[in-house]
Amino acid sequence: MEFINPKTDFAFKKIFGSNQSKKILISFLNALIYDSQSIIQDLEIIDPYNAGNSVDLKDTYLDVEAILNDKTIVIIKMQVLNVAAFEKRVVYNLSKTYTNQLKIGEGYLKLNPVIALTITDFIIIEESQDVIHKFVFKEEEKNFQYKDWELKMIFV
Repeated sequence: MEFINPKTDFAFKKIFGSNQSKKILISFLNALIYDSQSIIQDLEIIDPYNAGNSVDLKDTYLDVEAILNDKTIVIIKMQVLNVAAFEKRVVYNLSKTYTNQLKIGEGYLKLNPVIALTITDFIIIEESQDVIHKFVFKEEEKNFQYKDWELKMIFV
C-alpha cells in the first residue's frame, strides 16, 4: 500500500486542516503544545489565508489555522525547504495574526494569545539537539517570563 507524503501541502492540510480530522488536530496540538495533556477539548478550524487589515500588508498563506476553546489562535506551517529569511517569516506571521484581531477602535483586552507552530524538514535551531523548541518573551538577564505569554513560537 502506498501513502501520500504528509509533508506536501495537500496532504498536510487534509490530515490536520479539515473538519473531518478535528480530533487528530486536537491530539496533535495537545501533544506538542501541552506536553500530551488533554488541555484542548475543542477548536474551530478557520481559513488559513491572512490578507491583513491594511492594503500595505503582505498576504500570508498558512497551512492550518485554528481557534482553541480558550480563544487562543494557533497557526501551523509545514516547511520542507529552508528558504532565505524563513525565521523572519515565522515571526511576521505570528505578529500579523496577533495584530489582525483588532479593528479600529477596539480595546487591547480583545486580543487573544497566538501560537505559531512550525514544523520543518530541516534543522532550524542549531544550538540544540532537541526535537521541540518553545519560545516566549523572557527577561534577558534573569530569564523570567514576561507576564502571561501572549505570543509563543514552537518549532518541531
